[in-house]
Amino acid sequence: MESLFPVVVFLAIATLGAALARRLGLLAPIVLVVLGLALSFVPGVPHVELDPELVLVGILPPLLYVAALETSVPAFKNNIRPILLLAVGLVLFTAFVVGFVLHLLLPQVPFAICLALGAVVAPPDAVAATAVARRVGLPRRVVTILEGESLVNDATALVLLRVATMATAGSAVGAADVSLQVLRATGGGILIGALGAVVFGFLHRRITDPLLDNALSLIIPFAVVFAAEAVHSSGVVAVVVTGLALGHKLSQLLSAASRLQVGAFWRLVRFLLEGLVFLLVGLQLREVVRDLDEPAGSLVLITVAVLATVFLTRFVWLFPATYLARLVPRIRRRDPAPSPKFPVVIGWAGMRGVVTLAAALALPLTLADDEPYPRALFIWLAFAVIVVTLVGQGATLPLVARRLKLPQDDPVQDALSAAGVQQQASKAARDRLEELAEGAPPPVVDRLRRVVEDRTNMAWERLGGNERETPSQAYGRLRQQMIDAERDVFRAARDSGRIPEEVLVRAYRDLDLEESLLRQEVEQ
Repeated sequence: MESLFPVVVFLAIATLGAALARRLGLLAPIVLVVLGLALSFVPGVPHVELDPELVLVGILPPLLYVAALETSVPAFKNNIRPILLLAVGLVLFTAFVVGFVLHLLLPQVPFAICLALGAVVAPPDAVAATAVARRVGLPRRVVTILEGESLVNDATALVLLRVATMATAGSAVGAADVSLQVLRATGGGILIGALGAVVFGFLHRRITDPLLDNALSLIIPFAVVFAAEAVHSSGVVAVVVTGLALGHKLSQLLSAASRLQVGAFWRLVRFLLEGLVFLLVGLQLREVVRDLDEPAGSLVLITVAVLATVFLTRFVWLFPATYLARLVPRIRRRDPAPSPKFPVVIGWAGMRGVVTLAAALALPLTLADDEPYPRALFIWLAFAVIVVTLVGQGATLPLVARRLKLPQDDPVQDALSAAGVQQQASKAARDRLEELAEGAPPPVVDRLRRVVEDRTNMAWERLGGNERETPSQAYGRLRQQMIDAERDVFRAARDSGRIPEEVLVRAYRDLDLEESLLRQEVEQ
């Protein structure tokens, strides 16, 4: 009872903080981190120790899995070059530069452990990038690149962290050892992820009960991570591969009822976990500050130096990575050079999150032969990078995007493409109907023809302006009032004892489903 109470309280605070952020038009991750920072110094607020294992194995896998499920595989493949340049090249570049700068400031500390901190602060966080990029409304390709980067970069950082930690323990780490670690982590993760996609895809195809599909969907990320970790491979890579593969085939693996339920379930899980994660990050401040024993002047100098390095290395890498590759004529023809506004906004979106803090807390307590090092300072540096990049860059990213006036995705072009495809889909539906119409009641066939025609008309109506109400909007408004009237009648019948509760539940379920469809059509 006592151990459960803080969890419920923090979930409630995270929910209220997210609601406040929506009311104020702010980004929820930023509000929750600031709220956690403030609560960390409030007397009586219990301290929650952030277990690195819990974050890396318990919280990160489901968040990565749902992000991978929702990622477009064709878009991911089309942007694989910039994604890998950021997720692999930039992470390694940032880690080595941060390690070099820190070793210059602290020459008594071995370079290997400085490199380990560089690996900790190098990767932008998957949760932060996804939560902020979509909320800001960046162009679709920018969001794809940021999400793709955040799905893969944790694996690069954690492999580098593992190699650097081996070196700090006094092990001789050569090129062969590094190659083996990379091959085992990346190659093994890909194989485990592909195997997970085959196994769980087979199970999803055989399951027809939405509840069982939901339960299996929850098990998948943890099962894949545990399998990968058992063979010392990258659980991050495995989860991402499984999520991308299953997400690409989801319409063929799950029934319509299962997809609706699984989608609603994962939206709730992501909302609660993201809120809890950002709140917990802020709540660590009191303990992080308490363990510091560095002189104030030295602490400020080292913190500013690491923050500046983390910030600048992203831009130093991005511009050459964006434009040098396009000196190759084949790449330039296929993918013309974008405006400098794009690397600027991608550079500004380098928010760090809970993975950075979890990795910092997983740093070794001592070096080889129990040699001490300023571990508390390293944890503080990781925490400072999280707070400054998330609050500073995350809060100003909407302003930067507006000032740069990035070209937005054209909603008219999207509607035109959707209408064209809907026209083809409607023709396919009509052709199938005509094949099967013989022997069916004529009123039923006529009704189905009208349904197909209405869907086609609705798609083309979205191309019109918003000056007046379209027929589909009028239909939605009037049908909503009719549904409300039907609910009132069923509720009154239940209250008077004319129908049992079970009948009311079934009727409400049908009406709720129709209303949800109406709302989706209006929002589109």
